[in-house]
Amino acid sequence: MGDGPFDEPVTPGEFPMVPVEVLGVRQQQRGPDVENEIVVLLLDAAADLAVPIVIGPREASAIAMAQAGLVTPRPMTHDLMRDLLQAVGVELERAEIVALDGGIFFAELVLSNGKRVDSRASDAIALAVRTGSPVLCSAEVVAAAGIEVVDLEQQREVERFRDFLEHVEPEDFSGPGSGRPEP
Repeated sequence: MGDGPFDEPVTPGEFPMVPVEVLGVRQQQRGPDVENEIVVLLLDAAADLAVPIVIGPREASAIAMAQAGLVTPRPMTHDLMRDLLQAVGVELERAEIVALDGGIFFAELVLSNGKRVDSRASDAIALAVRTGSPVLCSAEVVAAAGIEVVDLEQQREVERFRDFLEHVEPEDFSGPGSGRPEP
Protein backbone atom coordinates (compact mmCIF):
# COMPACT_ATOMS: atom_id res chain seq x y z
CA MET A 1 0.00 0.00 0.00
CA GLY A 2 0.97 3.65 -0.42
CA ASP A 3 1.35 6.30 2.20
CA GLY A 4 -1.95 8.18 1.72
CA PRO A 5 -4.54 8.70 4.47
CA PHE A 6 -6.84 6.06 2.93
CA ASP A 7 -4.21 3.31 3.06
CA GLU A 8 -4.35 2.42 6.75
CA PRO A 9 -7.31 0.12 7.49
CA VAL A 10 -9.95 1.33 9.94
CA THR A 11 -12.04 -1.60 11.11
CA PRO A 12 -15.59 -1.58 12.51
CA GLY A 13 -16.24 -1.24 16.21
CA GLU A 14 -12.87 0.19 17.20
CA PHE A 15 -13.90 3.84 17.44
CA PRO A 16 -16.95 5.88 18.48
CA MET A 17 -19.50 6.91 15.87
CA VAL A 18 -20.23 10.59 15.20
CA PRO A 19 -23.29 12.04 13.45
CA VAL A 20 -22.65 13.48 10.01
CA GLU A 21 -24.79 15.55 7.67
CA VAL A 22 -25.11 14.52 4.02
CA LEU A 23 -24.13 17.80 2.34
CA GLY A 24 -24.78 16.50 -1.13
CA VAL A 25 -23.17 15.23 -4.27
CA ARG A 26 -20.42 17.18 -6.02
CA GLN A 27 -18.13 16.69 -8.96
CA GLN A 28 -14.51 16.85 -7.86
CA GLN A 29 -11.92 18.05 -10.36
CA ARG A 30 -8.83 15.86 -10.29
CA GLY A 31 -6.74 17.65 -12.90
CA PRO A 32 -6.62 18.43 -16.61
CA ASP A 33 -5.67 14.91 -17.71
CA VAL A 34 -7.72 13.00 -15.15
CA GLU A 35 -11.43 12.29 -15.32
CA ASN A 36 -13.54 14.09 -12.72
CA GLU A 37 -14.81 12.06 -9.77
CA ILE A 38 -18.23 12.25 -8.20
CA VAL A 39 -18.21 12.46 -4.41
CA VAL A 40 -20.83 12.56 -1.70
CA LEU A 41 -19.77 14.90 1.10
CA LEU A 42 -20.47 14.03 4.73
CA LEU A 43 -20.03 16.88 7.22
CA ASP A 44 -18.87 16.34 10.79
CA ALA A 45 -19.88 19.80 12.00
CA ALA A 46 -18.32 19.30 15.44
CA ALA A 47 -14.89 18.75 13.92
CA ASP A 48 -15.36 21.08 10.91
CA LEU A 49 -14.36 18.21 8.64
CA ALA A 50 -16.00 16.91 5.48
CA VAL A 51 -15.52 13.33 4.36
CA PRO A 52 -15.59 12.97 0.55
CA ILE A 53 -16.60 9.49 -0.60
CA VAL A 54 -16.12 8.70 -4.28
CA ILE A 55 -19.30 7.18 -5.71
CA GLY A 56 -20.65 6.15 -9.08
CA PRO A 57 -22.99 8.26 -11.22
CA ARG A 58 -26.04 6.08 -10.47
CA GLU A 59 -25.53 6.33 -6.73
CA ALA A 60 -24.90 10.07 -7.05
CA SER A 61 -28.16 10.43 -8.93
CA ALA A 62 -30.02 8.37 -6.31
CA ILE A 63 -28.73 10.53 -3.45
CA ALA A 64 -29.26 13.84 -5.24
CA MET A 65 -32.81 12.91 -6.32
CA ALA A 66 -33.76 11.89 -2.78
CA GLN A 67 -32.34 15.11 -1.34
CA ALA A 68 -34.30 17.11 -3.89
CA GLY A 69 -37.50 15.19 -3.10
CA LEU A 70 -37.87 13.99 -6.69
CA VAL A 71 -40.09 10.97 -7.22
CA THR A 72 -39.69 8.71 -10.24
CA PRO A 73 -42.67 7.12 -12.01
CA ARG A 74 -41.36 3.68 -10.99
CA PRO A 75 -39.35 2.90 -7.85
CA MET A 76 -35.57 3.00 -8.09
CA THR A 77 -33.55 0.38 -6.23
CA HIS A 78 -33.25 2.46 -3.04
CA ASP A 79 -36.98 3.25 -3.15
CA LEU A 80 -37.62 -0.48 -3.40
CA MET A 81 -35.36 -1.14 -0.40
CA ARG A 82 -37.22 1.51 1.62
CA ASP A 83 -40.61 0.09 0.60
CA LEU A 84 -39.50 -3.47 1.35
CA LEU A 85 -38.34 -2.52 4.86
CA GLN A 86 -41.67 -0.77 5.45
CA ALA A 87 -43.64 -3.77 4.13
CA VAL A 88 -41.98 -6.13 6.61
CA GLY A 89 -42.31 -3.67 9.49
CA VAL A 90 -38.61 -2.93 9.92
CA GLU A 91 -37.13 0.56 10.06
CA LEU A 92 -33.68 1.77 9.17
CA GLU A 93 -32.50 3.17 12.50
CA ARG A 94 -29.28 4.56 11.04
CA ALA A 95 -26.62 4.11 8.41
CA GLU A 96 -23.07 3.83 9.70
CA ILE A 97 -19.84 4.37 7.79
CA VAL A 98 -17.83 1.90 9.82
CA ALA A 99 -14.49 1.37 8.11
CA LEU A 100 -12.04 2.55 5.52
CA ASP A 101 -9.58 0.14 3.93
CA GLY A 102 -7.48 0.77 0.85
CA GLY A 103 -9.56 3.79 -0.09
CA ILE A 104 -12.83 1.84 0.14
CA PHE A 105 -15.48 2.96 2.62
CA PHE A 106 -17.54 0.23 4.32
CA ALA A 107 -20.98 0.79 5.79
CA GLU A 108 -23.65 -1.04 7.74
CA LEU A 109 -27.39 -0.57 7.88
CA VAL A 110 -28.62 -0.76 11.49
CA LEU A 111 -32.20 -2.05 11.50
CA SER A 112 -34.91 -1.73 14.14
CA ASN A 113 -34.95 -5.53 14.60
CA GLY A 114 -31.37 -5.43 15.88
CA LYS A 115 -29.81 -6.75 12.67
CA ARG A 116 -26.86 -5.10 10.95
CA VAL A 117 -26.52 -5.44 7.18
CA ASP A 118 -23.24 -4.92 5.31
CA SER A 119 -23.58 -2.19 2.67
CA ARG A 120 -21.66 -0.02 0.29
CA ALA A 121 -21.38 3.47 1.74
CA SER A 122 -23.21 5.04 -1.21
CA ASP A 123 -26.16 2.65 -0.89
CA ALA A 124 -26.38 3.19 2.86
CA ILE A 125 -26.42 6.97 2.37
CA ALA A 126 -29.00 6.80 -0.44
CA LEU A 127 -31.31 4.66 1.73
CA ALA A 128 -30.80 6.87 4.80
CA VAL A 129 -31.70 9.99 2.82
CA ARG A 130 -34.89 8.28 1.56
CA THR A 131 -35.96 7.15 5.02
CA GLY A 132 -34.91 10.27 6.91
CA SER A 133 -32.56 8.14 9.00
CA PRO A 134 -29.39 9.52 10.54
CA VAL A 135 -25.96 8.82 9.06
CA LEU A 136 -23.09 8.22 11.46
CA CYS A 137 -19.41 7.83 10.70
CA SER A 138 -16.59 6.29 12.67
CA ALA A 139 -14.57 9.06 14.31
CA GLU A 140 -11.42 7.37 13.03
CA VAL A 141 -12.72 7.40 9.46
CA VAL A 142 -13.50 11.11 9.82
CA ALA A 143 -9.99 11.71 11.18
CA ALA A 144 -8.37 9.67 8.39
CA ALA A 145 -10.40 10.93 5.42
CA GLY A 146 -11.80 14.28 6.55
CA ILE A 147 -10.79 17.53 4.95
CA GLU A 148 -11.05 20.89 6.66
CA VAL A 149 -14.22 22.81 5.92
CA VAL A 150 -14.02 26.49 5.12
CA ASP A 151 -16.66 28.49 6.98
CA LEU A 152 -19.57 29.09 4.58
CA GLU A 153 -19.86 32.79 5.43
CA GLN A 154 -16.14 33.17 4.95
CA GLN A 155 -16.45 31.40 1.58
CA ARG A 156 -19.30 33.74 0.51
CA GLU A 157 -17.20 36.76 1.49
CA VAL A 158 -14.30 35.51 -0.64
CA GLU A 159 -16.70 34.99 -3.58
CA ARG A 160 -18.06 38.55 -3.19
CA PHE A 161 -14.51 39.89 -3.11
CA ARG A 162 -13.56 37.92 -6.25
CA ASP A 163 -16.68 39.26 -7.98
CA PHE A 164 -15.70 42.79 -6.92
CA LEU A 165 -12.17 42.33 -8.30
CA GLU A 166 -13.50 41.05 -11.63
CA HIS A 167 -15.73 44.10 -12.11
CA VAL A 168 -13.79 46.90 -10.45
CA GLU A 169 -12.75 49.92 -12.53
CA PRO A 170 -10.05 52.48 -11.68
CA GLU A 171 -12.77 55.14 -11.37
CA ASP A 172 -14.28 53.16 -8.48
CA PHE A 173 -11.34 54.29 -6.36
CA SER A 174 -11.41 57.99 -7.20
CA GLY A 175 -15.00 58.96 -6.27
CA PRO A 176 -16.39 60.21 -2.97
CA GLY A 177 -15.46 58.00 -0.04
CA SER A 178 -12.42 56.62 -1.80
CA GLY A 179 -10.07 58.23 0.64
CA ARG A 180 -8.74 60.63 -2.00
CA PRO A 181 -9.59 64.33 -1.87
CA GLU A 182 -12.01 65.51 -4.51
CA PRO A 183 -10.62 68.04 -7.02
